[in-house]
Amino acid sequence: MNVIIHDLTDLQFQQIFPQIIGDPRIVSNKGSIRNCIGCFGCWIKTPGQCVMKDGYENMGSILSQADTVTIISKCYYGGYSPFVKNVLDRSIPFLLPFFKMIDNETHHKPRYKKSFQLSVYFYGEYITPSEKDTAENMVSRNSINFNASKHNVAFFNSIEQLCGKVGKQ
Repeated sequence: MNVIIHDLTDLQFQQIFPQIIGDPRIVSNKGSIRNCIGCFGCWIKTPGQCVMKDGYENMGSILSQADTVTIISKCYYGGYSPFVKNVLDRSIPFLLPFFKMIDNETHHKPRYKKSFQLSVYFYGEYITPSEKDTAENMVSRNSINFNASKHNVAFFNSIEQLCGKVGKQ
């Protein structure tokens, strides 16, 4: 399964994906996502599932079924947009509450054995070189935590530049 997480409007999404091949799971902002409150309920009370019921409680399970995860986000100071960051926070049930060392860094152990390919596409008119470095480092660490088999990051000045490029980097 392919998962697409994005912060685009419906019109922008249609511009980038005029014809969707297959049946991807699309995670977009429908205005109902609640912020992760750090309660650890997804690890203790309902392992693998967020305790908040707002339509985004199964993000860990969704990622566990993914072959590819594509993230399209406006770049905010070298990070994800608030919505995309929130989706990733709510994906913590994909991981276990235990840690392991990878290249002298502490990372969570994966809950699932399956891994996916992670592609992140940042857009924004004035992304600085420093913000690009920060974003690339963040995605690299995210890919380790999410046990991604490989990852790539690309930057675009506008939504229009993304058209025809997503999935081809």
